[in-house]
Amino acid sequence: MAKSLLVLGNKKYSSWSLRAWIGLTMAEVPFEERVIKLFRPETAADIRRHSSAGRVPVLVEDGLTVHDSLAILEYVNEAHAGGRLWPADRAARARARSVSAEMHAGFPNVRSRMPMNLARDPAPLSLQWGIDSATEAELERLLTLWEGLLVESGGPFLFGEWCIADCMYLPVATRLRTYAVDLSAYPLSAAYVQRLLALPAFRRWEADARAEPEEHPDYAR
Repeated sequence: MAKSLLVLGNKKYSSWSLRAWIGLTMAEVPFEERVIKLFRPETAADIRRHSSAGRVPVLVEDGLTVHDSLAILEYVNEAHAGGRLWPADRAARARARSVSAEMHAGFPNVRSRMPMNLARDPAPLSLQWGIDSATEAELERLLTLWEGLLVESGGPFLFGEWCIADCMYLPVATRLRTYAVDLSAYPLSAAYVQRLLALPAFRRWEADARAEPEEHPDYAR
């Protein structure tokens, strides 16, 4: 089988690219990566050379093109990981799929008010971008969810062993650090955030992100 190609956006900003990349990396799938610089006049055309969907990430393998982070992770689970990227227990697997889909489709205020920016020094949001009640409600849902899952599984990850749910929530962990969210009322979640951010694979991604020279004003909060 030819080596896979994973097409990414800027590592500093592209949370969806991080989800797919960490999934392939943790599953020890050999792949080549190609980073397309976002927010440029040629960005859309560059992405469409790989996928008509016009979004990153994109996985290209043996003539097959898969776009969308969750779809890529599902494909990797079937094609490379022998199913181990979901919990073995059927009930836990259903729950993991549910919370992964919730991240995929939900938390719009967290996404818009707290964009991933791995080059930003940790600090609370400015008054202009302060966390509003809708964002607070989403953060409470998120952290309550994590606390419950970590109690049930015993950790170290949401369902015990590393799975797709952790891939989906890793970019959120970076946001909690970046915007200095107070996690003192959620000790299991605080430890989980530190565990995710200490992963050697993530540290490699973060080093690349910090080396990127591009700056985009929408992310400078």
